[in-house]
Amino acid sequence: MLIGELAKRTGCDTATIRFYERERLLPKPARTDGGYRTYSMEHDARLRFVLRCRSLGMRLDEIRQLQDLQTHPDRACSDIDLLLERHITAVRERINALAELEIKLHELRRCCGQKTSVGECGILLALSLPLIE
Repeated sequence: MLIGELAKRTGCDTATIRFYERERLLPKPARTDGGYRTYSMEHDARLRFVLRCRSLGMRLDEIRQLQDLQTHPDRACSDIDLLLERHITAVRERINALAELEIKLHELRRCCGQKTSVGECGILLALSLPLIE
């Protein structure tokens, strides 16, 4: 199948497919005599795997590690468990950081309690102040 068909089958745009190829998350496809990429069902399955991992917020290096582990089906899955546990920890840290960000945004929103002009907007004035960490 050509890249357009793979894109349609998986819901992934062609630029992203090419990006995953460059990042070696997908094997290089064969080429037609005219130079068009031709993809197999293996490409379809690998792309779906990558897309599923990305939908879970996994980084490219984590996906590469999982793909590498897939090539060793007889190994214990403890490495996969460890990778997932580290990913869960990173997600938890992002959630905490986003909760802190939400608090800061609510504080900023309170800087402009009245309907005023843009020139008197407390939010814009607060954003113009130097950062104090």
